[in-house]
Amino acid sequence: MNNGITQLSQEFPNNGFLQKLYGPNNLHLEKIENHLNVSFHTLGNQIIIRGTEKAVINAKNTLTSLYDFIETGQSIDVNDIEDIARLTENNKGRNFLNNDLVIKTKKKYIRPKTIRQAAFFDALNHKQIIVALGPAGTGKTYLAVAKAVEAKLSGEVEKIILSRPAVEAGESLGYLPGDMRDKIDPYLRPLYDSLYDMMPSSQVASLLASGEIEIAPLAFMRGRTLSNAFIILDEAQNTTPIQMKMFLTRMGKNSKTVLTADLSQVDLPRGISSGIKDALEVLRPIEEVGEITMSHKDVIRHSIVAKIISNYSKRDKQINRNE
Repeated sequence: MNNGITQLSQEFPNNGFLQKLYGPNNLHLEKIENHLNVSFHTLGNQIIIRGTEKAVINAKNTLTSLYDFIETGQSIDVNDIEDIARLTENNKGRNFLNNDLVIKTKKKYIRPKTIRQAAFFDALNHKQIIVALGPAGTGKTYLAVAKAVEAKLSGEVEKIILSRPAVEAGESLGYLPGDMRDKIDPYLRPLYDSLYDMMPSSQVASLLASGEIEIAPLAFMRGRTLSNAFIILDEAQNTTPIQMKMFLTRMGKNSKTVLTADLSQVDLPRGISSGIKDALEVLRPIEEVGEITMSHKDVIRHSIVAKIISNYSKRDKQINRNE
């Protein structure tokens, strides 16, 4: 060690993964060097890391996390690098892929399967309001509900509140036949499905009956203060700016709020802007707010779904350019 500077060597067993790890023209390594204030020297399948002791440890674990993701068959691009480095720092230098980020529910332990999911886990742990954007199948709602269940079971919050805007019913729900439960259940069924996947059905039923879990359309949030609660607004792209402002200002003491949205699936009537787009301008400057954007790379349904989403996205961008 010299003037607080130390170095260590990290060896990677599979030379075939090194090009993906280093990036084109070592761009990934340069990103890590700049973010963590370290320097790298490559020698065969070894990397020599120089910097302060803390920075060297963070750099080593950042490289290890990247390598582990590559080993699982996932692609890494330059946009992932700073996410990995930040996640490593936030988790005290540990390799977060090796069980450091985990959500514990009654029926299963849930771990991130992609880098952006890991970033979402991290935001759920460290931020008060979290906005998760991305296409269907990326786990936005599922992971948010899992974290809510964990918070409830651990006593961190007293209630779970799950909500969706019932756009197809005009949000008032007054024009549909049947009683209120018959009216709202079709719009909220995905939230029930997530709960039943994480807790025994008898426990879900008990918590719903006691009001400790509440599932309701967005319109039912008006005029309330939601304290000691984990609050999730799913399909937030289908709120109006007025509805979104109403929802965000319901948050009370010791509460956490998650917004999930797919900006490619806005179902509002033509001419009405999405509340999530408006809210992002307001929320982004606030330190306690985390924003995560996922892509087709994070889709964890059948592999063909990721390809379908990617092709739709490319086509829509081309249409927008031609208009």
